[in-house]
Amino acid sequence: MDFTTLLENMSVYFAPVKTALEGIGDKAAVAFPALAPYQESIWWMIPATAVILVLFLFVVSAALKAPKAPAKVTAKIPAQEKPRMAEKPAADAVATKEAPPAAPRPAAIEPTPAETGVFKSLKSGLSKTRDALSNGVDALFKGGRTLDDELLEELEELLITSDVGVRTTMEIIESLSEKAAGISNSAELKAELKTLLLERISFDTPPETTLNKPHVIMVVGVNGVGKTTTIGKMATQFVREGKKVIIVAGDTFRAAASEQLTIWAERSGAEIVRHKDNSDPAAVAFDGVQAAVARDVDIVIIDTAGRMHTKKNLMEELKKIRRSVSKTIPDAPHETLMVVDATTGQNALTQAQLFHETVGIDAVALTKLDGTAKGGIVIGITSTLGVPLKYIGIGEQADDLRPFNAEEFADALL
Repeated sequence: MDFTTLLENMSVYFAPVKTALEGIGDKAAVAFPALAPYQESIWWMIPATAVILVLFLFVVSAALKAPKAPAKVTAKIPAQEKPRMAEKPAADAVATKEAPPAAPRPAAIEPTPAETGVFKSLKSGLSKTRDALSNGVDALFKGGRTLDDELLEELEELLITSDVGVRTTMEIIESLSEKAAGISNSAELKAELKTLLLERISFDTPPETTLNKPHVIMVVGVNGVGKTTTIGKMATQFVREGKKVIIVAGDTFRAAASEQLTIWAERSGAEIVRHKDNSDPAAVAFDGVQAAVARDVDIVIIDTAGRMHTKKNLMEELKKIRRSVSKTIPDAPHETLMVVDATTGQNALTQAQLFHETVGIDAVALTKLDGTAKGGIVIGITSTLGVPLKYIGIGEQADDLRPFNAEEFADALL
């Protein structure tokens, strides 16, 4: 029987079903006029829709009845505990040799001084300068080059762009040219550079002496170098050492300067002496020193206005503050600390020179060293002024104001 004959025979049985479906379609078209255009097709759309619905329900039902896979639970075996083997009967036991003792674990390697957290923090803070200087020195010897005049010229340019300073750079290059025969690679050049740098940034540490009480520190510097923050960090460190500290808010001209110092004083546990805005800074300094003597204070830190180093009358105001302080304590201030911003490069050296000529600088605090690739300014300032670098700022936290260590600095730089 062919397919055509089969359809003809089956049509006899499906004819009544089709007739019934067409009747349902006619009634649906009358009840719902929107279906009128599809009246001739409704008869087969009804069973088709029914089949699709049945299949959908079957799939959903099967999915809901499917068993869920149990979560795998793995028991953790302690690192030093092994699973026990079942004991064998004595008759079946096999004589075994005693296992040799496990080899002892090597002792933990103690970190060297160069790997301590302090050094890592310093190295991280100087990363931009190190990437520029140390990597630059490595690049000079690529291709098997030797330390000739051409390479020395490139090194000279590298040092100057790192803000080492022209005069200091020329001195270093002259020394290296005399030792060129003994330098054949970047490691040897870095070792010699380190020696030359240490000669220019190292100062003899004065013998331990008892500080005057109160010990008066006058902090100077232009606007925006981080002077207020540096004072706050210094106060925090002094208080941690068990010292009693007074901060004198002598910057009466800059808006919110006194408020910022007040916040730092509260955080650090120091006391503060302040006057109204636009008061005479010398009068504030005088009252601060008087209070320090009366309260038996150990350290007095005097903030001063952000003196523009090009304004002579403002520089003279610093001299007036010094005279005011010395009326109570004849040899005060005992220390004049200048704060400079490392990111300003050679301009920082210019500022330090002019302040040094005007009021006499005893030490320098170099801030924002972590934000510049020109950390060579450290060498320029110390070698040009002959003034020691006392603090370096390599971050935002109070502990990120570090006492300057020439050896650590040179190691972190190269």
